[in-house]
Amino acid sequence: MAERGVAAIENHQRAVRVQVRPLELFLQRVKDELGLRGDCVAVRLIRDGEMARLNAKYRGIKRTTDVLSFPDEEKREPELHGDPKRRHRRAFLGDIAISPVVARRNARALGRKLPEELQVLILHGVLHLLGYDHEADRGEMEDVEMRLRRRLGIG
Repeated sequence: MAERGVAAIENHQRAVRVQVRPLELFLQRVKDELGLRGDCVAVRLIRDGEMARLNAKYRGIKRTTDVLSFPDEEKREPELHGDPKRRHRRAFLGDIAISPVVARRNARALGRKLPEELQVLILHGVLHLLGYDHEADRGEMEDVEMRLRRRLGIG
C-alpha cells in the first residue's frame, strides 16, 4: 500500500497515458468523505480487451464498458441511505476495474477532461461497492453520487 493517507491504484494498461498519483489522492478523498478506512477498495486500470472479457463473463454483455465493480460480498444492501458521512467501515469492500480507453472516449463525448472522467468512474465504482444499484434503486444512487460530486468538486 502507498504511504499513509493515500489509496493505491494499479495501472495495468498502456493505451492511455494516466497520471495515477492524482487519482490515488482523489480516491483517498472519496474514502474520507464516506468514512471508509484502511485498504477497503482496490482500483485497477485495465486494457479495453480485458474489460470486454470481464463484462461478458460477469454481466453477459459482449462489449467493453467504462467501469465494473466487484463487491467482496455476494449481496450488499446500501449502507448510506442518503447519508454519506457514516464512519464505521474497515472491511474490504471489493475491486473496481476501469478501462481508460472507454473513459477517454466518454470524456470527449461529455466535454470533460480524462482525469475528471476517471474521478467520476472511481466514485461511481465505490458507490456500487457500497451496494447502490442505479439500475434498480429509483434514483437513490444518482442522488447520492451527484451530491458527492458537488462536494468533491467534479462534474
